[in-house]
Amino acid sequence: MRHLLDTTDLTLKEIDDMISLSMDIINNGEKYSESCKGKKLATLFFEPSTRTRLSFEAAMLELGGSVLGFSEANSSSAAKGETVGDTVRIVSGYADIIAMRHPLEGAAKVASAKALVPVINAGDGGHAHPTQTLTDLLTVFREKGRLDNMTVGVCGDLKFGRTVHSLIKAMSRYKNVRFVLISPKELSVPDYIITDVLEPSGCEYKAVTSIEEVMGELDILYMTRIQRERFYSQEEYLKYKDAFILNGEKLVNAKKDLTIMHPLPRVNEIAYDVDDDPRAKYFEQAHNGKYIRMALILTLLKWIDEEADHTENMLTVNGIQCSNPHCISNHESLPHISKHTGTNGTFRCIYCETRTK
Repeated sequence: MRHLLDTTDLTLKEIDDMISLSMDIINNGEKYSESCKGKKLATLFFEPSTRTRLSFEAAMLELGGSVLGFSEANSSSAAKGETVGDTVRIVSGYADIIAMRHPLEGAAKVASAKALVPVINAGDGGHAHPTQTLTDLLTVFREKGRLDNMTVGVCGDLKFGRTVHSLIKAMSRYKNVRFVLISPKELSVPDYIITDVLEPSGCEYKAVTSIEEVMGELDILYMTRIQRERFYSQEEYLKYKDAFILNGEKLVNAKKDLTIMHPLPRVNEIAYDVDDDPRAKYFEQAHNGKYIRMALILTLLKWIDEEADHTENMLTVNGIQCSNPHCISNHESLPHISKHTGTNGTFRCIYCETRTK
């Protein structure tokens, strides 16, 4: 049985096939209207969501299936102290497939180890958000007709922005994709994105602190909000919340065919005057989420009898506590497991990918 915890769980061919299936759903929706008749999707959302949760539910309903679940932790047994593993094991008996969002990083990994049905990671803390990335890839494909040979600017909170982490992991696998990382130094991408993703892929990249100086280079501009819920204090959040605000004036030197994207919700990082710019595609991007999630549900249910590849390329070491306070291993009774990276005596948490000496 296969799960989707990260975009790296999919080969490029599988991603391309899913995009092709999404395009067929867009053009021939009626033929899929009973594809999941009799099937149930459980949406386990321990953290607030609008687009992701509703698009999953709309996707399953349009496929002829049904939906059950909860939209906040307080309405589940998590409020009584039930673990993620126990919750998922129980819900596996009620549904055919699970989509789960959780504020702790690595929660989806734990869920997949306990579930009896496929698990889709709908966002785990600041770690990964693979279905948003599939949405992003479908949007790029619909706008550009390709997923290679382009310069992608990611702007805002690159430290806690799980959508950014997942997007970089996915697009770095395509040929001749160059990244421009735009953020305050304090909110730059985690080290593992550089050392484990960008550098091994051979992708060209650079980090800058000003959006204006690179605007003319970009084919894609991926904006993100500064996420209040990821910061340790209100003071730290307020320090960065206005770091980057995109408005019409800053687009003067942008390419005519620039595609402006945002995973939403926005706070103030994109001014409302940008909404009327034909290059702004973030609302279309949100709508694309329903189609790619329809394709994902169909694909995972088709793969239900396939064995996942659990091969580890690095030595597994037990007992090293993760240094990330948001890692699920520091909140539930789980074994501390890390994998030797093979360089400089460092290890990587198997749940959240945080590197530890």
